Order: sequence, then C-alpha cells, then structure tokens
Amino acid sequence: MSRSYAGAVTADPAEPPAAPTPGTAPVPSRTPDLESLRLLVLVADLGSLGRAAERLRIAQPSASRRLSTLERALGLVLVDRTRRGSRLTASGQIVAGHARRVLDEVEALLTGSDALRNRREAELRVAASLTIAEYLLPAWISELRSRRPELYIGLQVTNSEHVPGLVESGEADVGFVEGPHLSQVMSTRQVAEDRLVVVVDPGHPWSRRRQPPDAQELSTTPLVLRERGSGTRQTLDRALHLAGCGRARALLELGSTAAVRGAVIAGTGPAVLSELAVRGDVAEGRLVGIDVAGVDLTRALRAVWPMGRRLVGPAAELVAVARGKDRSGRAGRTSRKGGAVR
Repeated sequence: MSRSYAGAVTADPAEPPAAPTPGTAPVPSRTPDLESLRLLVLVADLGSLGRAAERLRIAQPSASRRLSTLERALGLVLVDRTRRGSRLTASGQIVAGHARRVLDEVEALLTGSDALRNRREAELRVAASLTIAEYLLPAWISELRSRRPELYIGLQVTNSEHVPGLVESGEADVGFVEGPHLSQVMSTRQVAEDRLVVVVDPGHPWSRRRQPPDAQELSTTPLVLRERGSGTRQTLDRALHLAGCGRARALLELGSTAAVRGAVIAGTGPAVLSELAVRGDVAEGRLVGIDVAGVDLTRALRAVWPMGRRLVGPAAELVAVARGKDRSGRAGRTSRKGGAVR
C-alpha cells in the first residue's frame, strides 16, 4: 500500500537542469520526492517501468516523466530505456539502494508515530495535589473510565507547587492544582471551587466562644499546617495577606491532609483544611468548624498544562468531566450553619 507524503517537492518536468560548473559534477537542483524514489525501487524490483507504473496506479507516460525529473534532480542517468524495456543503470542501482533505505526509514517513522498516537489515546498520566487527588479525582476518573473502559490512567500525587513541573516535563499529560500561585507559566482552566475551613477539636476554647476569631487572631495563633508549597498553605497565606495580616504561624508542619486532621483530632491545635476533607469529622463530632470574621477562604481548583500546547484526547475529556461535575454540584460542596460544616 502506498502512502502520500505532504510537503514533498517535485521538480517541474519542463524545467531544464542547472548548467554544471566546468570541471565539477552537477549539483542536484531538487530534493527527490518520496513517490519518485518509490517508483525507482519498483522498477528495480519488477524489472519493468510499465509494471512499476501499474503498481503505483499511474499511467506509464507519467511514470516516465517522473523518472526523468528525478534524473535531472540528481544529475544522474538512472534508467536505460530501450525497445525491450527499461533497466537501471549502475548509478540507478546504487541510488535505488539508497532510496530503499530512505523509504524504510520513512515507513518506520510513520509506524512509530501511529504507535505513539495509539498509546496516547489509550493512556492518561495525571498529576494532582493531595486534596484533589483524595476527594475529587476518584469520581472524575470513574466517570471517564465508564466512557473509555480501555483507558489506562496513572496518577502522581504531590503538592500543588510540584504539579506544573511534572506536566511541563512530559511526566504527566495534565495536572490539577488548588493553590492561587503557579511555579511557572501554564495554561489553566478552573474545574471546580473549594473552601477552606478552620477546625479545632471539641475541647478547644474556640469551639465554645460566642465571638468568632478574626483574621488577625487567626494569623497570630500557631496552627497545624500543611507544608510550604501546598495549595492549602498558599490559599491560607494569600487570604490572610488580602485581609491585611501576616502569614500563618506554624505550630506543626505536616505533609498530608490526613496527618493534619489526625493532629487536630488529637488536640494539638487548630488547622485550616479543605471542607471536603473534614466534612465527615465535623458531622460525627470529631472536629468543630469555626467561622472566622474578615477572611475569604474560597479557592479555585484548576487544570494546568503547558503554555502553547492544545489539550486533546483523554486529558481534555478528563477536564470536561471535572467541569461538568462541578456545574452539576456533585463535586462535594458543603454548607455551614452555626459554625459547623455539614
């Protein structure tokens, strides 16, 4: 089966060859197009210009003109044409050997490209921040796989600061972050919205106060915090900054939401976590949600991918699923009443 190759340059059959400089070999005036090389190889294999033309489904006069153009382009006589048929010259046999290797390499390129495209369509690599990976991505992935059961999905979980690097390096096809800042310039799209909530254990003094703490008190109270670079930590620091306060003070820094939750439940101190992560604990009385006056702890959850690259295939489908779930309200929004997260 023959393939056509866009961008091949075919010399005009009517164009005369360039005149060689005296004492030097003629310089080729064109890069041979692949179909002309294929024709030459077929003449070598089949021993007949007519049979080669028939194999390529072109008229014999067109095949003859194509060979003549190739000869002018290379500055060589490749075919002896006689009444008994056409046969390659010694130069033609050498060029045909080179042409065969060129065509083999082109076929390998196309076959390899097909394999890469098919693998891309059957595989999705995702990088996500911890909160998104734990509380939202499982539902997104489940819906995507219900549509594409053959799809393999690999997930790398890290903090928001490291997600863009994984996507930029090609280790992930798309990333999801929860922080207000990106470590590098990326294309982004909001897929959902989340809100952070201040939580304490039931024995903490804040759980019994009639007057809630304000942004200033929150910024000066040592907290159990996620590590620097996490989206939760970035969102809290930004919210305090916009409220005219300094950054949160760390009583303890931990590398996962689960560890922070456990420390607060054990009575270590207050923390600020995604409402997605503490909803069950508050409902069952292990934690108490605290209103804080004068600070906005809402945040956008975003998909990220390299600037200038179009999001296609399974990566684009996953982003569409995430956006659809947020619009339908199934992304896990919670409500607050009387200082509790329900």
